[in-house]
Amino acid sequence: MFASLSRAARRRVLAGAAALLAVCGVLVWWLVPLGTPVPSGSVTFSTGVPTGVYQQYGKLLKQALAQDLPEVSIELTRSEGSQQNLARVASGKADFTIATADAVAQYQRERRPGFERLRGCARLYDDYVQLVVRKGSTLRRVRDLRGLKVGVGQDGSGVRLIADRVLAAAGLTPVRDVEAVSAGIDTMPELLERGELDAFFWSGGLPTLAVQTLSERFEIRLLPLDAPLVDRLHDVGGSTRHYRSAVIPADAYAKAQDGRPIETLAVANLLVTTVEADADLVEGFTRTVIRSRDRIGSQVHPAQLVDLRTAVYTEPLPLHEGARRYYRSVKP
Repeated sequence: MFASLSRAARRRVLAGAAALLAVCGVLVWWLVPLGTPVPSGSVTFSTGVPTGVYQQYGKLLKQALAQDLPEVSIELTRSEGSQQNLARVASGKADFTIATADAVAQYQRERRPGFERLRGCARLYDDYVQLVVRKGSTLRRVRDLRGLKVGVGQDGSGVRLIADRVLAAAGLTPVRDVEAVSAGIDTMPELLERGELDAFFWSGGLPTLAVQTLSERFEIRLLPLDAPLVDRLHDVGGSTRHYRSAVIPADAYAKAQDGRPIETLAVANLLVTTVEADADLVEGFTRTVIRSRDRIGSQVHPAQLVDLRTAVYTEPLPLHEGARRYYRSVKP
């Protein structure tokens, strides 16, 4: 039949068929998207003080994200720590952050603004509480700090939260029994070295660069936080249930520990966002966190402890849907 048509008629039929195929192609492309949507735009990631692990980790994660999510621009903003980080994300001033589980639980317990919007992406690594004193000091236990000048972290930090609780568990009232100095890890080592502090608290990954650097130029040691003290913390209830007994390995700060492990307590760090965060972006963010573990861990040791098997446990935060989607995709 086609052969019996005139040349002009055949051309019209072919042209019509080509047009129909083009329309069908557009419809197929529109109805069945090709590949996974590529996240784009800009996000703010609230980190920590310059010499802390949050800031170091954030810088390296930003580099990894630039490769994995090239259409997403990441801006890092420094902070005083977990408490300020949570307030920024909950209020929309930041899109992602890192915070300790105890700080998250406290934020929820106090029902602070935006607490119900917070969601978890991954459990990262544990922070270890480090109570640093001069090596020649006669101090042996937390309760020996009575009447002394003690660095307790900045007001918006997770360090301040945990320092106050450890002092209370040792029978000390932070505002009455010690001279609490509000300072961060960027200044506390120098204050101790100059004799303006008798001790300071720090809660961070091992080793923390600021503590390690101090130990290499000045003789320090770490006071133990033994199991009975951790038990007293647990007796308080609430967000203290996120603490666990732990040991600082003997080689964490070789010059400060004289080859001895130190008893302490630890708390998990969480990667945090909000329920409104784009699911594709959160999925990509979470994927990069897991995949970049070894690369980042070669420079920031705590990152080596990020583990796919435990990353999904973001208690006390519900898991974001985008993160859940990633974990389902890699489930054996």
